[in-house]
Amino acid sequence: MAKLKLATLWLDGCSGCHMSLLDIDERLIELANHVDIVYSPLVDVKEFPADVDITLIEGAVSTDDDLEKLQHVRSRTRLLIALGDCAVTANVPGMRNLHEVQDLLERSYRDNTDRPTRIPDQGVPALLPKSRPIHEIVRVDVHVPGCPPPADAIFYVLTELLEGRTPEPTTMTRFGK
Repeated sequence: MAKLKLATLWLDGCSGCHMSLLDIDERLIELANHVDIVYSPLVDVKEFPADVDITLIEGAVSTDDDLEKLQHVRSRTRLLIALGDCAVTANVPGMRNLHEVQDLLERSYRDNTDRPTRIPDQGVPALLPKSRPIHEIVRVDVHVPGCPPPADAIFYVLTELLEGRTPEPTTMTRFGK
């Protein structure tokens, strides 16, 4: 049996979900018998390939770059997993949604510093008006809440998908923990 193509993507988040993925520890070797990691911050691949079987996405959609990546990844992925509270609800990145983007930039680059500077308009992605969970933009096949989700829950989700079953991780996860 051919190995499945597995990808991970990191949008606006803290990387805690990727750290939890690595906390699967020696079970990563078991997974490596069934999947090839074809794109991830954990490997050195620059282009998201076509025909990916499973993509785990951490983080909220906060910039135009996040939006473009998410839509591109969705178009090339069979099963898309929202991994962690930021991907599922926008969580911490969504806290900025109470304010206008220009007010946030003014506060960050001018008001809240001893050395006010210009607001960058090149070399950094533009902030979207609101930080959003990924299901508001693309179809999501499985939601795995948690901040971060426990390694056991991530392993369970991946092994269920490898067996062709739809995982139900809600008893293993909870928002904020």
